[in-house]
Amino acid sequence: MMLNQNHPFHLVNQSPWPLLGSTAGLFMTLGMVEWFHFPSMHLMTIGTLTLILIMMQWWRDIIRESTFQGNHSLKVSVESMSMILFITSEVFFFLSFFWAFFHSSLAPNIELGMTWPPNGIVAFNPLQIPLLNTIILLSSGASITWAHHALIKNNFQQTMMSLIMTICLGIYFTILQGYEYIEASFTIADSVYGSTFFMATGFHGLHVIIGTIFILVSTLRYSTTHFSPNHHFGFEAAAWYWHFVDVVWLFLYISIYWWGN
Repeated sequence: MMLNQNHPFHLVNQSPWPLLGSTAGLFMTLGMVEWFHFPSMHLMTIGTLTLILIMMQWWRDIIRESTFQGNHSLKVSVESMSMILFITSEVFFFLSFFWAFFHSSLAPNIELGMTWPPNGIVAFNPLQIPLLNTIILLSSGASITWAHHALIKNNFQQTMMSLIMTICLGIYFTILQGYEYIEASFTIADSVYGSTFFMATGFHGLHVIIGTIFILVSTLRYSTTHFSPNHHFGFEAAAWYWHFVDVVWLFLYISIYWWGN
């Protein structure tokens, strides 16, 4: 570790986690391919669990560098572009699903019955569970914004209350989406409608679960005084991610649930 340097940036120490993490990711991918061809999930399970353990230890080291060792200066926090670039990549990830959906729905071919939704597909009523989930996510976006402003004002009680509220809304959204999948009259194998619907909404649901865990970890860190009004990029990154999830859901609701019906 360099004690004397003529710049404000943090040069990380040598770490085994990048190499070990990429190896675990390789085993997880190979295990998934094996699962596609053979009834065995052992390799994928081992790779996934190993990757999760490595992520936990890697992020633990980052928290130590930031909170306890003071390596994340204001210059590092303000000019950190990693989360912005990650969210940008996620935007293009979901763009591919919207592209597939509109490519098929704007001009349905004869195999689909030249109609959208295709013949035999009973789509969801957008004014039932989808509308409730929209209200839930918009409310969670308001509560995470409330938490951010309360944190900046150093109001511990309001910050904790709004963070817990956001977590509860995220869990509620996930439960309702799971119930919606159980009640669905079509599957991912039912034409391009089923494929695009479950891929887009399923990956969004996965992002909601990840975002909920992200905010839960931020809540635990805040309860142990890891954040201050001037030092809380970990929480801010979680808030950015959650707002991204909100915006994607609005596009999903308008295009797939409402317009797509």
